[in-house]
Order: sequence, then C-alpha cells, then structure tokens
Amino acid sequence: MGSAHDHATGSKNQGRLVAALALTAVFLVVEVVAGLLTRSLALLSDAAHMFTDVAGLAIALVAVRIARRPADEKRTFGYYRFEILAAAFNATLLFFVAAYILFEAYQRFQEPPSIQSIPMLAVAVLGLIVNLISMRLLGAGKDESLNVKGAYLEVWSDMLGSLGVIVAAIIIYLTGWMFVDSIVAVGIGVWVVPRTWELLKESTNILLQGVPRGVDLSALETAIRAMPEVADIHSLHVWALTSGRNVISVHIITKDDLGDANAFRRDVEALLHSRFGLDHSTIQLEDASGHGA
Repeated sequence: MGSAHDHATGSKNQGRLVAALALTAVFLVVEVVAGLLTRSLALLSDAAHMFTDVAGLAIALVAVRIARRPADEKRTFGYYRFEILAAAFNATLLFFVAAYILFEAYQRFQEPPSIQSIPMLAVAVLGLIVNLISMRLLGAGKDESLNVKGAYLEVWSDMLGSLGVIVAAIIIYLTGWMFVDSIVAVGIGVWVVPRTWELLKESTNILLQGVPRGVDLSALETAIRAMPEVADIHSLHVWALTSGRNVISVHIITKDDLGDANAFRRDVEALLHSRFGLDHSTIQLEDASGHGA
C-alpha cells in the first residue's frame, strides 16, 4: 500500500515539476535579455533567481525519478535520500545567488547606471505571472516532499523578486531614483536567506539521521515504557529516509509474563502508527537476560 502511494505521489510531483520547469526555462531567456538591455540589476538579480529556479527544478525532477528506483543489492533502502541531497543542493545554490546579488548591488551603489523602467516593468509583470503559475503547480506537493518544497521555495523567492522589480520600476519611472534598483536587489537577496536556512537545516538533519521534525522522542519513549509488558527499552533510534518517510528501530526488554510475543509486537506497531505516525519499524524483543523473545 505504501509503495503504491509513494509511486502515485512521485508521479504527480514529477508532472508538476515538468510543467513548472518548462514555464520557468522559457521565461529565463526573456528575463536575461531584458535585464541586459534595460541595465536593471533588480531585473538581473531576479533572472539569477530564475536561473536557480531552472536548476533547482531540473535537479528536483531528476531526484524524483531516481528516488522512485526500487531497492537493490547496493541500496537496500532504495534511493529516497537522493531527494534530500537535491534539496540541500538547492538551498546552497540560493545562498550563493544571494551573496552575488549583495556584492553586485554594492558595486552599483558606487555608480548607479541608467535604467529603462518601462521594459523593466513589463518583464517583471510577466515574470510574476509565470511565478504564480509555477507556485500553484508546486504548492500541492510541497508538504509531501522536501525536494519539492525546495523547488517551491525557489519559485516563491523569485515571485517576491518579481514584486520587488515591479515596485522598483514604478519608483524609477516616477522619480528617476536609479539607486532604488540596487536597494530592491539587496532586499531580494536578504529576504530569501532565512527561509533558505530553514530548508538547509531540515535537509541536513535528515542527512545526519536526526530525529524528524514533528516527532517527540521523549514522548515516544515514555509511551513505549508505559506499556504493561515493557520492563525497559534501549537502542531507540528514529530517523527519516526522506521527507514524510520516518523509520524507527528499538530494542524492548519484556517482562517475564509476556505471553504472545507476536501479538505484543503488533500492539507496539499500532501504538507507533496511531500516536506518532511511524509505519516503518524494526522492533527487537528481549527478555531480562538479553535473549530475543
């Protein structure tokens, strides 16, 4: 049942990523040309974000396809973790783009160039429409996959960039203040950093096999210990193979009057599922002497 669900979810995410990638790639070319012609750093910084969108969406798409490969003799857990590697790469890419924009803005503050505000505004509005469509496509899958969430965050940050460019173009048209272009570019670069940091932290936590977000390890341990058949527990580990696919392994020392070991194991599995959403478990039962039950 889980495998069929994962396959269906992966297929849907793949379709969303393909559509968003096609839209974004076409508009990237338009925005780069427009940024060079208008000499707008805000527009070029938005194009830089758009480039990371294209790269991120392409990587996310490849990751979804690879993650669907079945387990084999070399990868007994399958290829789920590849999606997390893609999410971490996308976050790192966004950090580099933000750093580049800040550096370029500093350069332009020294000598603001002349900027053509009307073409800049037209391209930014078109970019906003593309971003909104892509966000709508990816929004449904961002809570199912950290990889898709990374791609969504990239498009979301680019949408903010498009809004910033629109505001800058209007101000430049009305006032002639060319420095506003660099201020908006800095704002675009700074705004995305905290959200990118959260994505990087979450993906790094999975790669380090940390306790998944939303799982209270203390409450989980207390719940298992509270079962009347349990004398003690040790070697409790909870981690995630990928976003939404958490795994637990635990050794349980049972009391002497355990009774049916298989029935007790099923009770533990039911507890893990109902209270903590953990469906992939390895439960080792031991008696007080340390022998398997």
